[in-house]
Amino acid sequence: MNQVHLKLKASSIRWSQFSRRSNAIFLSLHKEISIGILTVATLTFAAPENSTARTIMGAPVNSEEAGIKLNDVEVTASRVSMPLEQTARIVSVMTKEDISNCPAQSVSDLLKYASGVDVRQRGAYGIQTDISIDGGTHDQIVILINGVNISSPHTGHLAADFPFNIDDIERIEILEGAASRVYGSSAYSGAINIVTRGAKDRPDKVKPDGYLNLAGGSFGTIQTNGAFSLTYKNLFNNISLGFTRSDGGVSNSDFKRFNGFYNGGVTTKEADFRWQLGMISKDYGANTFYSGKFPNQYEENRNYTASISAKTKGRIQFSPSIYWNRVHDHYQLIRGMSPTQENYHMTDVYGATINAQTEWQLGVTAIGAEFRNEGILSTALGKQLAESDYVKVGGTERNYTKKDNRTNICYYLEHDVKLRQFTISLGLMANMNTWLDHRFRLYPGIDISYRPTAYIKLFAAWNMAQRMPTFTDIYYKSPTQVGYAGLKPERTSEFNIGGSFRNENIELTLRLYHRHQTNMIDWVIPSDSVSKYGRGNYTTYHATNLKVNNMGISFSGRFTTDNRRFSFNAQYTFIHQKRNDDIQLDDSYYGLNYLRHKVVAAATAHIWKGLSATLSYRFQDRMGTYYEYDTSHTVKNAYGWDTYTFAGKSSYRPFSLLDLHLEWREKHYKIFADLNNITNYRYIDIGNVQQPGFWFMGGIKLNL
Repeated sequence: MNQVHLKLKASSIRWSQFSRRSNAIFLSLHKEISIGILTVATLTFAAPENSTARTIMGAPVNSEEAGIKLNDVEVTASRVSMPLEQTARIVSVMTKEDISNCPAQSVSDLLKYASGVDVRQRGAYGIQTDISIDGGTHDQIVILINGVNISSPHTGHLAADFPFNIDDIERIEILEGAASRVYGSSAYSGAINIVTRGAKDRPDKVKPDGYLNLAGGSFGTIQTNGAFSLTYKNLFNNISLGFTRSDGGVSNSDFKRFNGFYNGGVTTKEADFRWQLGMISKDYGANTFYSGKFPNQYEENRNYTASISAKTKGRIQFSPSIYWNRVHDHYQLIRGMSPTQENYHMTDVYGATINAQTEWQLGVTAIGAEFRNEGILSTALGKQLAESDYVKVGGTERNYTKKDNRTNICYYLEHDVKLRQFTISLGLMANMNTWLDHRFRLYPGIDISYRPTAYIKLFAAWNMAQRMPTFTDIYYKSPTQVGYAGLKPERTSEFNIGGSFRNENIELTLRLYHRHQTNMIDWVIPSDSVSKYGRGNYTTYHATNLKVNNMGISFSGRFTTDNRRFSFNAQYTFIHQKRNDDIQLDDSYYGLNYLRHKVVAAATAHIWKGLSATLSYRFQDRMGTYYEYDTSHTVKNAYGWDTYTFAGKSSYRPFSLLDLHLEWREKHYKIFADLNNITNYRYIDIGNVQQPGFWFMGGIKLNL
């Protein structure tokens, strides 16, 4: 269970990092504070540097860095700021120390170690990843960078692309459960907010900071990245660049990736301002990515994001922001055979949000609004354009011949009542989407927490949420997949209940939830199509609305020794689904292929001087089936394309993986080695996509 690390400033006190010390939050009692980051459960991969330093999440720092006073923290689990010990919402937080000591090379790899998160990768380093929460689908979550929504209306397959390096991350916040009244209509089953490096607290002095990473490993993998930041008085700027290439761990899984990210900010007496720019360029072999029949698929992505936000100070606080996201996607079913089975897409999203909150005798009230426009130009998705309206695809002889656009408007209202042992938070979202109609629909929620003692918290929450279909859900058509323009928006009503206990050495959290889903969108093969055409003869997956209930229980526990030289963390999640419709299905592509069991465990130890180690274990047992193809050889089809032959229908098999992170850390550098999948176990976690075996990476990080 995370708590908050305290840091003293000249005229104010600021909560800026996280600590798991059991008394951390109580240092704020009888002080006037403004709270932000809620952390109730946590992940652990931190390792001590020495035996005498005070630790934060198991990674020690000196007493000056650790600090002993506190003040402002930004809450991302609610639209209203409130003291950490009073907040009822459940948020898991992976801190900077956790990330540094985790055997991972990408954000997607990091999220594998959260038991409530399902990460299904089609390529190493998160090259193409589906991320879901609590048995949902990859389209049902919102992904944010510093609170800015980067989710794609094209498809959730392209949502988990991040323009920064893993060392640029300050923390990752995972909000489990319906969150439309906090993050908007697409936060159907949860949200993931990634907070990057910000200003260094050193008033009146120029403070340069940065790092340089060089690494290499298995399958011709080379990685280099770095960052430089400069803080001067109330202004900070940070820029980072990164490049990775690899031959990939399986056939046709080579990739190269370049990313660039800039964020900055300025603090004045009236307001804090923040801005960011990001870019990603990825080219990769997409072996069996979207159809197990074709081995030579290929994809290119170009992602751009920009935003600026502010937060005023005073009795009434205003938080406006504007943002823009663009994604270029180029997909080939047969690599290099342009324009055969080739699609181009360009998605543009722009939006503006504003939130205002004030405290008065009856509690704290917040109101807000969001405008979001989503548009796509495509050779395959959208409504047909007149030939005179075609738009040239840059750098090609092709034209965008289809287009669609929709506007989403949300209004928010939330009020919190904070008592000595209770917090009651009531909220409401009113939503209208022009793709559906021009009516506003209401999605309410309530969170309650009760603290009978200083060590125990009990909580309960009920929230409603909705999600609009993606453009892929509506329009996509191929020999193996057919979208449906008549899809209804997904709607859910979700109930959560649980409790937590924490003291100096032990942290325990238990959560139970029930999600009642109406019109859940999945891609399925109806049973009648199988009997008509026969398995393997291009039976198609259809976008369909189902009625499904998700029920689950999650538990996390941690033990840490008094000297913080050893810690052990274990998490377990169990999920059960129950369908309430009468549609006869032969197979599901996404929604019904959920993780029944997931176990995550990690032990972190300081071994000797600067040497530390983290040993991590994961077990996954996935429900569902997939159509399997024989990948041992290819055959030519009628068009002369290489294809695999149908081999039958298979169930997912449970698997266990063991990872090890070793590092030697000194003041100005760190030498590390990551050994992933030590037992070299070959497994499939998404239909027909063979995952690589043992993968080694080693390198050095220089602190500038």
